Amino acid sequence: MTAPAMRGLRRALLVGLSGLTFVACARPIPVVSAPTVSRDDPFLDTVQTRTFGFFWQLANPQNGLVPDRAPTPSFSSVAAIGFGLAAYPVGVERGWITRTQARDRVLTTLRFLWNAPQGPQASGIAGHMGFFYHFLDMQTGHRFQQVELSTIDTALLIAGALVCREYFDGSDAGDVEVRALTDSLYRRIDWRWASPRAPLVSMGWYPDRGFHTYDWKGYNEAMLLYILALGSPTHAVDSTAWPAWTSTYKWTTFQGQPHLGFPPLFGHQYSHVFIDFNRIQDEYMRGRGIDYFENSRRATYSQRTYAIANPGQWHMYSDSLWGLTASDGPIDTTIVYEGRTRQFRTYSARGAGTEYIFDDGTLVPTAAGGSVPFAPEITVPALKAMRRTFGDAVFSTYGFLDAFNPTLRLTTLPLRHGRIVPGVGWVDGDYLGIDQGPILLMIENWRSDLIWRLMRKSPYIIQGLRRAGFSGGWLANVP
Repeated sequence: MTAPAMRGLRRALLVGLSGLTFVACARPIPVVSAPTVSRDDPFLDTVQTRTFGFFWQLANPQNGLVPDRAPTPSFSSVAAIGFGLAAYPVGVERGWITRTQARDRVLTTLRFLWNAPQGPQASGIAGHMGFFYHFLDMQTGHRFQQVELSTIDTALLIAGALVCREYFDGSDAGDVEVRALTDSLYRRIDWRWASPRAPLVSMGWYPDRGFHTYDWKGYNEAMLLYILALGSPTHAVDSTAWPAWTSTYKWTTFQGQPHLGFPPLFGHQYSHVFIDFNRIQDEYMRGRGIDYFENSRRATYSQRTYAIANPGQWHMYSDSLWGLTASDGPIDTTIVYEGRTRQFRTYSARGAGTEYIFDDGTLVPTAAGGSVPFAPEITVPALKAMRRTFGDAVFSTYGFLDAFNPTLRLTTLPLRHGRIVPGVGWVDGDYLGIDQGPILLMIENWRSDLIWRLMRKSPYIIQGLRRAGFSGGWLANVP
């Protein structure tokens, strides 16, 4: 199976305090104490600076497209473009680039996307009905191979553009154009068309066989998608889409933490990168007495507790080395290794929960890095432990490499990615844009509230949240 096909399976495999009162048991006490961490820690500066370089240095300067991965030559990931767009204001605020440099890059990106060909054809186009294909050729911007028209990747792209819409708020021509292009891209998307089994939204569409057989159901990263689909001023889905989606939720308890389950942590992170869910609630969460932010905090703690228990007896798991989410991996094989039958995979949706557990000993830095605001007291120490323990082998030019596996320390089988590093184990050779983005942006949200602060001003996000039935918290103060 090709790498794009493996990445495409990522989602198909996973289908499946203003005005608020919290119940007394709303916030379970963490089972393991952790040190206090500082938002001013120089370590975070280093992580963010290096991670920002992935987007700033590796995007195609001619069209703004961001690679799916590097240094392995790759196509562009539409979701990674969205993370890149949101990253550029961080670069300005941190002093790594000027505001003019950031705006020029944003304009290059948005102009290219707006003018990229759309249509029902199978090739030579970038998207259809306002949506974009999951992967695009880095040079032409056209559909890469036979990938799907992706509703969630388009949502992540638009979310990044909306960050820029709020950041570049001046009256000069460049800022005005950023806002106009973002509005045009968002308003062009026909969410109703992408809802063939209304009111739910389909995962994607193919020009030769039509819509994906799966709709977005169950708690996952599609919270952002539905809010954008509800907030559209031109082609919004019906307001019944949100309760229809939440009706497919499954409340569960894993490792002592009652929460909406989703085994890989990216599903608890992506929507939160762009939207501040802290202390706002929809009807579902009002019934549970918590909010989605708290839900992600519990999911983060449950993974750490799972690593401490370490039922698979993988090497190096501990209270400071943990984290499972979709990522690269070393090899697709099942072998007897060190006296145990072990299954290893390459790219896969690693995770631990009541829905399933897939754990092959591969640890993923973005699992902790993308959860920093939820539980900084355990996530920042985890990132520090990864760097302290494994050094430059896992933390290099653009920050953390995508994944590493301390258990797999010797193999004669061919590796899909990366290499065996003596004293470390398998280490990926690539950085992935969709994993670098949450590290950079969620650290920034914790440190300065930047992305959340900008998006709290977005009329589209506000409209989407209100149509979904959210209230309380910061929403109560919005006119």
